[in-house]
Amino acid sequence: MNEWRYCDLVADHVRHLAPYQPGKPMAELERELGLTSIIKLASNENPLGPSPHALEVLATLRGELALYPDGNGFELKTALNAHYPLGLDYFILGNGSNDILDLVARTFLGPGTSAVYAQYGFAVYPIATQTMGAQGIEVPALEFGHDLPAMIRAIRPDTRVLFIANPNNPTGTFLPGEDLRAGLRQIPPEVVVVLDEAYTEYLPDDQRYDPVAWLDEFPNLLICRTFSKAYGLAGLRVGFGMGDPQLIALLNRVRQPFNVSVPGLRAASAALGDRRISGTHTDFECAGTPLSGRGLRLLWGILHPLFWQFHYGGGGAGQKNL
Repeated sequence: MNEWRYCDLVADHVRHLAPYQPGKPMAELERELGLTSIIKLASNENPLGPSPHALEVLATLRGELALYPDGNGFELKTALNAHYPLGLDYFILGNGSNDILDLVARTFLGPGTSAVYAQYGFAVYPIATQTMGAQGIEVPALEFGHDLPAMIRAIRPDTRVLFIANPNNPTGTFLPGEDLRAGLRQIPPEVVVVLDEAYTEYLPDDQRYDPVAWLDEFPNLLICRTFSKAYGLAGLRVGFGMGDPQLIALLNRVRQPFNVSVPGLRAASAALGDRRISGTHTDFECAGTPLSGRGLRLLWGILHPLFWQFHYGGGGAGQKNL
């Protein structure tokens, strides 16, 4: 059977789907361009690497790699519950937080439904939506970030999910906690609000807020976080969600068994106990401060010193340093 006939077998929404395009591996670029040293910025990987606690645990796992992981992730959920004392049934684990975003789409979306997300939001939101045959409603950005009032106005009777990345990926913009909570009160309870907080550990103290404390008020809220960024475990693919137990139970119905590996579960549990992670933002702020004197500036509302806007042209500092 040739390629065009295979294409005829799939649903229209799959045929027209544009797949996610990850950045090329550094080794591939080195081969293509003949380079010997590359600094990769495209995927926002943590240059500080994993917690030493995680590395120590990984070195002990040789005898466990022939065994399936704990499908319920009891050890990691227990460690998470020590940080966020909600009860184990408030947690769901994923093969990265992308896995949890996909679980939401598979659980709540389908033909005849819609999901709302922002322009310049995370690329997975439209992919997950369109994969299920649902309609994506992309709301124009406000200064490269979420226009939450406009997103709320875009909700239709067939809307089942609203995606919010806070801080936003890739632009780094940020919605203050009080604005976010006020917006949640205006969203219909039958719309699942996915609060994607992959970069929340990078928030400075004066921007921090506690959405975990809102879960009783908003049973339609699902908070997604990851061990890929601040914890430096992107290669192990571990994420988690927090939400009302009834919501979590529905997501677990479509979750694949053993979706998080033994190394991922063990390393994430160990990394949670490393208090040095809390200094991540301060470390990056110190590293980024010298850039402010070299013709670079932060985008509107951006919290993370690595999200710098480079100005090109006229021999500017940004151009000279690229």
